Formats: sequence, C-alpha cells, structure tokens
Amino acid sequence: MPDSPLDPLPASPPRRSGRAEGPRRRWAIVALVLAFVVLAGGVAAAAGYYSWCQGSADEHDTVTVQIPEGATGEQIVEVLHARGVVRCGGFLGRVLLNRTERASQVRAGEHELPTGITIEQAVRVLSKPQEPQRPTTDVTIPEGYTVAQTAEVVDEELGIPAAKFEAQASSGGFTLPPYLPERSDTVEGYLFPNTYEFFSKGAKPAEVIDTLLTQFDEQASALPWENADRLGVSPYEIVTIASMIEREAAVVSERPLVAAVIYNRLDRGMTLGIDATLRYIDPNPEDGLTASDLAIDSPYNTRLYKGLPPTPIASPGADALRAALEPAEEPFLYYVLCGEDGSHEFSVDYDTFLADKARCLG
Repeated sequence: MPDSPLDPLPASPPRRSGRAEGPRRRWAIVALVLAFVVLAGGVAAAAGYYSWCQGSADEHDTVTVQIPEGATGEQIVEVLHARGVVRCGGFLGRVLLNRTERASQVRAGEHELPTGITIEQAVRVLSKPQEPQRPTTDVTIPEGYTVAQTAEVVDEELGIPAAKFEAQASSGGFTLPPYLPERSDTVEGYLFPNTYEFFSKGAKPAEVIDTLLTQFDEQASALPWENADRLGVSPYEIVTIASMIEREAAVVSERPLVAAVIYNRLDRGMTLGIDATLRYIDPNPEDGLTASDLAIDSPYNTRLYKGLPPTPIASPGADALRAALEPAEEPFLYYVLCGEDGSHEFSVDYDTFLADKARCLG
C-alpha cells in the first residue's frame, strides 16, 4: 500500500569516521606535490637542453657540408647535425633554425664549416653571398729557366711587363732562409719550376715571386740539406751547383755524375770550365759560344775563374737539387756531350777526355 505521510523517513547511511579521510587527503597532497616537482624538473631539464642546443664547443674541426638544392629546414638541420656542425637536430633544431634571421637565405652546394658551432653561426656561413669567380691562368715555368726567361713567360701569360718583373726579382727584397740569404741581389735559382695557377688579371710581380719561392721551400724541405756541411758548401752554393747541373745534364741519371765532376774539380782547385755559366752572360746566345765569349772577363766565366759563379744561373728542379746534395762517388773530372739524347761520356784524365771529344764531336 502507498506510504503514509506519517511513516518514518529512511535511515541515513552511516557516516565514516574522519580518521580514514585524513591520511588519504594527505597522500593526495603529497602526490600532487611530487607531480609538480617532477613536472618542474622536466621543464628545467628541457630548458637546460634547449640552452645546450644553442651553445657551441671549445674545440672545432673543419668538415665539408653538402646542402641539397631546394632543401627544407628539416633537411638542413639534419645535415648540419649529422656532420657535427650543430649540437641538435630534429624538432628543436628546426625551431632554432627558424629563429635565425637568414634561414631562408641558405645557399645550396658544398660548404666548409667548423664543427661544434651554434645554428646561428652555421646559417651565417651558409647564407654568405658567394664571391664571383675570378678567371685564372695556368703558368708553367720549365726547369732550367732563368729569371729573364721566367719574366718573359709571366709577361706573356699574365700581362706583367718583363722589365717590371725582372726589376722586382733583383730588388734584394726577398729572402728564404736558409737557402736564399737576406739582401741577396737576385732570386735567380729560386723561382721553382712548376705549373701555377694565378688570377688572369691583377697579379703583381711580388705575388708571383713569393708563390714560386714558397714552392721552392716546400720542395726543398724533403731533401737532405744536412749533406751540405759534409760537402763543404752552403745551402746557397748547393743551389748554385744545382743550377749548373740543371743546365748541363739533360739526362736525369747523369746528374749525380755531373755533380761529382763539379765537386772533384773544386776539391783540386781546378776551374770548372762549365759552358752553361758562360751562356748565362753571353750577349748574343744565338751564335753559340764564340772565341770572344770564351774570353769574357767575368766571374761567371768558369773557364777563367776558379770556384763557383757568384749566383745560380737558372732555376733547378728537385732532381738537380738532390744531385747537388748527393753526388755520385766517382773520380771523374771531365765529361763531353756524346749522344743525341743529351748523354755524356765521363773520364778521369785529360787524354781520355780528348779522345772522347774527338770521337763524340767528330
């Protein structure tokens, strides 16, 4: 039957004691605090990592980086990160890239960058305008060329007047210790024979000479210069001897033999009698060595004057320099041209030399 308004109300559910609710609330607060600490720690760690990604290293190596044509920001960052240029890649790297002012100006192609730099520094290099390419010219200086001959090549190839080049070469303003002493009157013998690349326009005589001297230094450093003391000559005299060897011996294998003749004659106080030193000062080289040439009163006339000429007479190559430092251990005192290939006959005594001369030169 229906409830009567006079029926008693349903009994309320029994309340739990407050003793159980207190610990649960405290644990909830502790959990909330711990969650906040963890969250704060994560935020701090993220901030620290973000700051680290923006930084750079103390030591750097140089690496080559290839940026593809049309590369996206993601690709650029990944290339830089993979090569160790920047610390971070991925999303954070892209964020840092997009914050730089020149991100959209990064040039495709090959770039040289240091490792361990900031993304901003990397973008500064990658977006640097490329300098226009200046045309260059290859200039070949053959072995055995004099300063005057080198000047002619430089004039023809680079447009530097030969007289201007020669004046600079004899200015006394160049040195190359220990080979070329200070205040030397000329760089004769030190314009190393090789093929060089120079800018087609605007090259200066001093720049060309410095480049050739640097090449001499690089090539000479591999040779046994300690032998000069044993041979009783200075490095400058080694170059002088090498220049004579270069002009006298076309066959490379004979160069140590020609060197032996030079040292043997010097040891005995004989004149060297080397025609190449006379040709160096011959006023009319086209007509060969005439009787008047043989009588020229000059220290370069090694038929008349004992010892070495005052300077080198040409630019020797590495083979001639090595021969001057490592002469053959032979007693030869004479040689005469005796072959269409430029080879010689070597002899110890004058009579044999005369016989060789008659046979070889007819």
